[in-house]
Amino acid sequence: MSNMKRLEESMKTLEEGIMKVKLILDGYPACKLFTSEEYMRYYDCVYLLCIQPPPHDLSTELLQRYHAALDESIYFKVLPFLKDKSGTSLLAEFLRVWTNYKAMVKCLGGFFLYLDKKCTDQKSSAPLKEVALSCFQNRVCCDLLPKLFDSALLLISQDRREEPIDRSLLQGFSTFLLENGGPRKGMYYDMFEEKLLTDTSSCYSRFASEWLLSYSSTDYILKVERCLNDEKGKLSQFLYPSSVEKLLQVVHLKLIGETTSQLIEKQKAENLNSTRYQELLSRCANLSIG
Repeated sequence: MSNMKRLEESMKTLEEGIMKVKLILDGYPACKLFTSEEYMRYYDCVYLLCIQPPPHDLSTELLQRYHAALDESIYFKVLPFLKDKSGTSLLAEFLRVWTNYKAMVKCLGGFFLYLDKKCTDQKSSAPLKEVALSCFQNRVCCDLLPKLFDSALLLISQDRREEPIDRSLLQGFSTFLLENGGPRKGMYYDMFEEKLLTDTSSCYSRFASEWLLSYSSTDYILKVERCLNDEKGKLSQFLYPSSVEKLLQVVHLKLIGETTSQLIEKQKAENLNSTRYQELLSRCANLSIG
């Protein structure tokens, strides 16, 4: 077999592996799709195509094919899975395809491992894992992130109203945000934190107005105390401690800091024992910083 024919056969064999690896996005585990012998065969194809002397070294073409494989996976698999979804179903499906995309990239990266090493050594391309991450962020996250934020905020709002939710979705989404962020890792998390602070401020402004009308000053303070405890416990499950602290400060500001004069008037109208009232206020203040 001529060398050119051999290279053509290797490229054809690799193409079969690329088509097969995309099935991981449908939920097929890599261990069920490839034997170790098949895995090594695809690696050997890339190796052979990369070590040829010029002009037969196909490293550039292979790198282009790697990029194309990522684009094909996103446009024909990932985006259709997410199309027309919103709320909890969007968040759940996004986390599913993100998990499968990472698994696909890991497998594909194994095929292209020699190319990855060669590009890194020659500084001709970013590491292939970074290329795959950037591709997902640029093709998927840029357009979808606002909807994902809204979906997560909706879950948090439902949780605050004591509606049953799947809190593991918030944990998974927070992990994704911490791992990603375009040019700066964690930037997505910072963006979400900002939106959550704004949403929390609006939410507890409404709660404060409703509770002041519905509860006595003593019951109001007790409800604030329970609320701060609940918020701390729930938010700590999926946010950084620093984020939890910021949010508790917002909650305390809206429920206590901005209602002080109204609470004093309610206290006077109810002839509430001042010592007991101040004790309750102190307990809430301590919760907001603890």
